[in-house]
Amino acid sequence: MRILGIDPGLQKTGWGIIESQGHSLKYMACGLLRTDAAAPLAERLASLHKQMTAVIEEWKPETAAVEETFVNKNPASALKLGQARGVLLAIPALHGLSVSEYAANKIKKSLTGTGHAAKEQIGMMIRTLLPTCGQIGPDEADALAAAICHAHYGATANNTLAQLQGYR
Repeated sequence: MRILGIDPGLQKTGWGIIESQGHSLKYMACGLLRTDAAAPLAERLASLHKQMTAVIEEWKPETAAVEETFVNKNPASALKLGQARGVLLAIPALHGLSVSEYAANKIKKSLTGTGHAAKEQIGMMIRTLLPTCGQIGPDEADALAAAICHAHYGATANNTLAQLQGYR
């Protein structure tokens, strides 16, 4: 299964693509979507839409995993991030992908065994699990971590659902 991981942000959005087959994970690609901080909000959201659409059309993932946003102290920043998240949640859905959301602590725990792992620990685990990813930034690492979390938890949920549907 090809999984798109997304670490949402208005200024920088990390994305990562992995393939998961059983317990095997394979790195495919990752990158950053950037917007111009001086541009109006509507243009920035449109830019995120255009860039993420291009990623989905190029890599053709089957499902998406998005990191949930933590509470932000600045209400204006939180609102803008929420709008960016809304766009980034809608795009995969508009392309027919199932979209799952995971709390940051759950993502960290699925990679490191602890929900309060530092960014450096996440990066090290990504390089360990996906050695062909090379040197990547923290936003790309977080996106790949969301994809890996989905490979672990999403597969279990999908198998359980399939089993339940078989009992009908």
